[in-house]
Order: sequence, then structure tokens, then C-alpha cells
Amino acid sequence: MGVEEELLLVDAGTGDIRSSADTVLRSDVNDDLTGELQQEQVETGSRTTTDLHDLYADICKLRREATQAAARTGTAIAALGTSPLPVSPLTTPHARYLKMVERFGLTASEQLACGCHVHVSVADDDEAVAVLDRIRGWLPILLALSANSPYWQGEDSGYASFRSQAWLRWPSAGPTPLFGTPENYHSLVEQLIGSGTVLDDGMIYFDARLSANYPTVEVRTADVCRRPQDAVLMAALSRGLVETASREWTAGQPPHEVPTQLLQVMSWRAARSGITGELVHPRTGRPQGAARVIDALMDYLRPVLSDLGEHDLVGELLADLLSRGNGAMAQRASFARTHDLRAVVLEAVADGSVTDRAPGSVLEACQSPREA
Repeated sequence: MGVEEELLLVDAGTGDIRSSADTVLRSDVNDDLTGELQQEQVETGSRTTTDLHDLYADICKLRREATQAAARTGTAIAALGTSPLPVSPLTTPHARYLKMVERFGLTASEQLACGCHVHVSVADDDEAVAVLDRIRGWLPILLALSANSPYWQGEDSGYASFRSQAWLRWPSAGPTPLFGTPENYHSLVEQLIGSGTVLDDGMIYFDARLSANYPTVEVRTADVCRRPQDAVLMAALSRGLVETASREWTAGQPPHEVPTQLLQVMSWRAARSGITGELVHPRTGRPQGAARVIDALMDYLRPVLSDLGEHDLVGELLADLLSRGNGAMAQRASFARTHDLRAVVLEAVADGSVTDRAPGSVLEACQSPREA
């Protein structure tokens, strides 16, 4: 498994959003950062690993390197799904990005959203499509847990994850139907590209998809996580879902048939209230308190997490997140204290940073400097 994180670039002193990706990338001595659609963000990609501790260490390393590269230009890194402050994004002047803006107008030019994407390896396309068909109903829970984008253009959106709502403006984004076979999956992708609308397979923005570049299922539901340990949790839950789905497929268990329209509603509910309200249970299609639905996810993953030796650790990471709240709750708490969206940004910078000290555990190592 591996994790990609998209991160905002902000002024280190004021918290204002900065269009400085080009200069930050030039100052990245390790070449571990890549650019994105907008000049206000950079992306990191961890190494692949089977161990959660190794994954955490790499995520922390990459955040430190991103912080150091940004600092050389007077900027800082903020793990925020959207900008709390008003911003007019500046498109990165690459031919593909400029073509996206030409074709999609405001959908592209206004799009400044940061996600957390988890890659989990699979043997082949048969396994991959079987996994996609079986994890789709559980993905809104990952969105609820990771929700970290309540503000949009200087206003409280009313959502825990407005990033997910802005993202759905792309015509190829969102949940998928049951595919059944790799041929059906690839046929849909070919039809979307053949429509002359999406540019290429890089614009297949499904909630989970077959990676175009790696032998993986890529789970793309989550907001970028405020703290590194929450990104580790997203990876652990994603791998747990992939492995559980693979075992069901091997055993001949058919996928649960959730209508695609209901999946859209489930994702909307997760984006709206995060972990503070009700979610739609993926098996019953009925609303229940978020805690009960999250418990159902853990019960579903228990056999796999236990076999991997990760159940207790994942339980600790989950309990830690639930006890302090997700990123959206932290942002709103910052604003309630300060009445200043710049303070919201700067507190996110502090919360998302990591120290150089040796970790005793994932939880200890990924505490914010103010807690350590």
C-alpha cells in the first residue's frame, strides 16, 4: 500500500494561500514533491510498504521535506481539504492543465481541493474489479472520518467535507455501478474517454478506480488528513476493505447490490455531517448514528485486521480520531476560538507538522508538536 497526499501552500506568517508551487518544487532537494492542477498545492507520494509503522514514518518524512522545501520560499504546508480563505487559484502552466481549464471552465479554474489517495496492490484486473464491486458501500465512512474541508471561499459551507462536493463538479467523479468483469470496467472507461469529454484515463475520478500506472486499486474518497496518523488510518482501513473484498470474491460471495444513486446519497450524508451526525448504513440503507456505522465497519474488517496483526493498532488510531474529532471539527473549533480564518490555517499548519524525534508508536510519533 502507499499514500498520496495533496497539500496547500500558505504564507508562513499570515496563513494566506500562496501560488508558489513552482518555487517550492525547485527548492525540493530530494525531488519527492510533484505539482498539481493549481499553483497553490503540491503532492507527496509515499513508498509502498506492508507495514503501518513504515508507512507512518514515510508520510512524516515527506511532510517534513515538504515543510523544509516550502520554508525556503517563505511558505508553509497546510493539510487542508480546501482553503478556508478566499482564493483565486492560479493554474499550473502545463499543457494538460491548461487544456482542462479550456474545456471545463470554472470547474477546473476554481478547483482547489486536496485529497488523500490510498493505493492497495492487487494481483490482476479480475481481483481489482471484484474489489471495486465489494467496497463501494463502505467508502462514504472513510469520507466521514477524514472530512477536513468545512470552509469554501471564506465561508462555512455547512459541510464537513466541501472538497467532496466541489469534486463532484467533474463529470467523471463519484461512485460507480457494479462492473462484474474487467471488460465492463474498461469498456466504461473507454466510453468516457471516447465521448470526447474527459481528456484521458488520468481524469477517471471514480471514488475508487484501477490505477492507470500501478497494479493497484486506488481509493480516492478521503480528504487530505489534518494529521499524519489519520492518513495511516485511512490506509489501514482501505487495505482492510480491499483484502476483505478479495476474500469474499475468492469464496464466491457476491457483492452487495447498492444502487449507485443510493451511494451518492450516502456520500452526501457523510460529506454533510462527517462523524457528528448520522450516516447511512451500507447494508441496510437506513440512517444510523455515525458511531454505530463506524462500529459496523470495524466489525466487517475485524477478521482481516486481526490476521494482519493490526486490529488493536487500527482501533487505537480510530479511537484517537474519534476522541478529538476530524479535521473539519478542528477547523471549526479554531474559528470558534479566534474568529479568524487565518488562525484556522496556521493552526492546521502546526497540527499537521511532525517532529524529528524517534517514535515510540504511531500515535506518539504523529502527535502534533503542541501535544508532544
